[in-house]
Amino acid sequence: MVIEVQDGGPEPARAVSESVSDAASDTVSDIMSDVALVVDLDGTLTRTDTLHEGVVKLVKTRPLDLLHFPAWLGAGKARFKHEIALHAPLDVSLLPYDEALIERVGTARAAGRRTVLATASNVTVARKIAEHLGLFDDVIASEADKNMSGVAKRDALVARFGAGGFDYMANAPVDKTVWSAAHTAILVNASPKLISDIKNSKEHVEILSEKPKFLASLIEAARLYQWVKNLLIFVPLLAAQQFDGASVIQAGLAFLFFGLAASSVYLVNDLLDLEADRLHPRKRHRPFASGRLAVLPGLFTAAALGLGSLLGAFIVGPEFALVLVAYLLITGAYSLWIKRKPLLDIIVLASLYTLRIIAGGAATDTPLTLWLLAVSMFLFASLAFAKRYAEIVDVFKRGESDVEGRGYRSGDQNVIMALGTAAGVASIVTLALYVNSSTQSGLYSTPEMLWGVCPVLLYWVAHIWLTAQRGTLTDDPIVFAIRDWESRAAFFVALIPVALAVWL
Repeated sequence: MVIEVQDGGPEPARAVSESVSDAASDTVSDIMSDVALVVDLDGTLTRTDTLHEGVVKLVKTRPLDLLHFPAWLGAGKARFKHEIALHAPLDVSLLPYDEALIERVGTARAAGRRTVLATASNVTVARKIAEHLGLFDDVIASEADKNMSGVAKRDALVARFGAGGFDYMANAPVDKTVWSAAHTAILVNASPKLISDIKNSKEHVEILSEKPKFLASLIEAARLYQWVKNLLIFVPLLAAQQFDGASVIQAGLAFLFFGLAASSVYLVNDLLDLEADRLHPRKRHRPFASGRLAVLPGLFTAAALGLGSLLGAFIVGPEFALVLVAYLLITGAYSLWIKRKPLLDIIVLASLYTLRIIAGGAATDTPLTLWLLAVSMFLFASLAFAKRYAEIVDVFKRGESDVEGRGYRSGDQNVIMALGTAAGVASIVTLALYVNSSTQSGLYSTPEMLWGVCPVLLYWVAHIWLTAQRGTLTDDPIVFAIRDWESRAAFFVALIPVALAVWL
């Protein structure tokens, strides 16, 4: 007998909660109150793996403990889980739980069934989760000297309830052994292949939900739309009016490999920000924070993208590769430490934007003027301040005092606005000084036409800050500008004086 309760959406557990409740009273499992209901933890009760999240948290909070990994692993997997649970305790209240499953277990327990949390996770983590949810009569989990997985879990359950004396909710191929001794196999967050295998090998099968689509979640987490920032790589060519085919191809390759590196950084950054993102009203829906994308595949993908970007960078040239290495090192430091340091994070963010311009110059062998770099630093510092200001305004609206995962407080907004608007004005003044200098001599037929860019830039910076002050700047300012019609209009208007300066 196969009972299927499925949904193909990105959050199947929530989507099917009503269907599960309606079907619960009709299943053989729910009628048989003497059959225990046993629930797996990682990937089943939670949409994430608590061990992998613990490792990520350890890297973030106690990176020097990585030196102990060989010794911990050498003592066995059970010991490794114990050490991770001890040194990197998770806030179990923030984990992405399967709400439909929780409802199902609660209904079964209210009907008199014995409920058990049986997991290969460390017992410390499992007991915290059981205590937090208040759903389970008992917990079976790994100790420091015993890994409760596969055969070990099956034997423990059979010893306690007898073969066929329990139903088992789980999601992974390793659970096949346990399902073989269960009365009913209940598949949660399972792959189509696993579902097919269990249907063919077991009489009583219930399908609660299928695994979310991996590729769609991965693409979302990689934030390909953020690659628009890498268009800064083409700025040196535009400033130098160097449009030959070879240079454009080099810049295009640099754009691609810088994009791969940036996506790698976004994946790592989201993994390190899991708990902070889960406290945020919008960021909690991100693939890692919501559990739609698992930690381990995310780490492997981030490593592959980072390595691929570095290998590709050497194709472009050693100078570009050096800049890309600097970008990865700086962003790594930013993710681990700098982003929690007020003001320093702003300087680093502005530097990372400017680094893209430097990368473009290195990739195309185009000389960069100090004027260009100065305008970039001031302008992107202003935008970075605007981003932080918007986050502070959002926190203030929610009645909170601190920006989670950052070093800012709700009372800092006036200082941030003053510094940010000052940086924006400084970028405009620097641009005006450049127009009035002899540096641009020979590049433009009528350089005085470039003065027309200054009021347009002043309008745009003021527009960004007015939007931030009103609390409607919810995206990165660059991404916001791409979607905002006034920003797009300002860009095209600014092109007019540039074109006149070149051709008039």
